[in-house]
This record gives sequence, C-alpha cells and structure tokens, in this order.
Amino acid sequence: MAHVMIGACQGCGACLLTCPTQALRPTALGPLVLDGLCTECGECVEVCPVDVIELVAGPRELVGAEL
Repeated sequence: MAHVMIGACQGCGACLLTCPTQALRPTALGPLVLDGLCTECGECVEVCPVDVIELVAGPRELVGAEL
C-alpha cells in the first residue's frame, strides 16, 4: 500500500492525477490513501517530485496510537 509522509506533501496534485484507481484523496496534510482502492502499482511514488510517497508491505501502524 502507498503511504504519504504526513505534512511533507507540497500539494502539487501529481499523484492524484496519476493514480489509475483514484485511491488518493486530497486533505489539508496531503493525500489520503484509500486502502481498498490502492493496487500498489507505484505510479504515485514515481511521479512525486518531493519523494514523500512510499510503498509499504502491509497495514501501517501509528506509533503511539491508542486503539
């Protein structure tokens, strides 16, 4: 699944336009990746001009998050 570093996005929108499954949604802190739509194709990673998107191997846990 794609993961965007919170707050590091410059807001260019390139990933939103590139995603073939429209798995990214704009937010104030950067794109939100919708798990069910992301196919891990990596196109968003390739197009990001500031390299703030990465592919991760499974569900990402929030460090210190309360469940």
